[in-house]
Amino acid sequence: MTEISGHYEDRFIGVVDAMQANFENHGEVGASVAVVHEGEMVVDIWGGHTSEEKTEAWQEDTIVNVWSTTKTMMAISALVLADRGELDMFRPVADYWPEFAVNGKERIEVRHLMSHTSGVSGWAEPLTMQEVCDWEKSTAILAAQEPWWEPGTASGYHMLNQGHLVGEVVRRVTGQSLGTFFAQEIANPLDADFHIGLNENEFHRISNVMYPSGDSSDQLELFREAVEVHKMNPEVAMKTFMNPAPDANSAWTDWWRKAEVPAANGHGNARSVAKIQALISNGGEMYGKKFLSGETIDLIFQEQSNGIDLVLFTPLRFGIGYGLPVDDLPFLRKDGKVCFWGGWGGSLIINDVDNNLTISYMMNRMLTSVMGDERGAAIVEATYKALEES
Repeated sequence: MTEISGHYEDRFIGVVDAMQANFENHGEVGASVAVVHEGEMVVDIWGGHTSEEKTEAWQEDTIVNVWSTTKTMMAISALVLADRGELDMFRPVADYWPEFAVNGKERIEVRHLMSHTSGVSGWAEPLTMQEVCDWEKSTAILAAQEPWWEPGTASGYHMLNQGHLVGEVVRRVTGQSLGTFFAQEIANPLDADFHIGLNENEFHRISNVMYPSGDSSDQLELFREAVEVHKMNPEVAMKTFMNPAPDANSAWTDWWRKAEVPAANGHGNARSVAKIQALISNGGEMYGKKFLSGETIDLIFQEQSNGIDLVLFTPLRFGIGYGLPVDDLPFLRKDGKVCFWGGWGGSLIINDVDNNLTISYMMNRMLTSVMGDERGAAIVEATYKALEES
């Protein structure tokens, strides 16, 4: 039996049991789970190992590349600027980034970048994963290209480039990179161990991600099936996914860890993610520090799109900065104000405003599902059950 370390309130023993079951039944290797309720960290647990060889235990300060869960940190950074009156979600991107106003992008608003509806879901010129880390080059390409569909009419998941789009707006507003702004204005004040651009002296704490089994032909077949089921043109998806093709091995490299890719290369654990994201569920405040007003939090729940995503070919509903519940994700509560997102391979963060609840699950062994999997779902169900029974 895998040892689970950390602390939790007794009423949340079911969450510990669910985590234990993930190791026993779902091949979990290493993971952390955190729950914040009414502004208090009621669950902060971790267990397992940092590698498939299982030679080193997952520690309290172990961190991992959480892939697209990083987007929630990008989103909260932009929302903090909006709350300060420095960024308007409904103004054209070009008001902040003049070079963006070409080739049909003149009327794209900041909210379109935040909700994956801008029509600019990838790069029009060929790039490698390492070139994605070249900020000047990669943002210049985005500024010059045309949208791949009419902005504001549908979502197409901005898989790798959303952080470049929003991050460049943040840079134009503040004079700082998004990673620097996030660290100075959000993570450091909350003592949250989350990094967008990691210093070398922190590398020893990283648990490397483990890519799911199965070859690329398996993934291609799933993609073909989705295209057939939804009768959609795969062009946008192919351009988004294949330039560059996602490579989990990048997460093992120094250049990826050091770079700022605010859509994909954040490093943290469940505790650090929960500390920051609980600003959404706890009225914009944590540990006596106020970051967001209720009015700004309400922006998240203004629906921007609802339908089959042009890139992921799955039903998605986006607000400003976050995903909103859909029927295809039964572990998400449909009533009230709930927002979420997750990362490639299974990491998951949920904010439930009405229940003043944040649930965070971060792990190192990646599975193939697009929107969470049974491991995160089990943690979520156990958390709600604990609340209902207490």
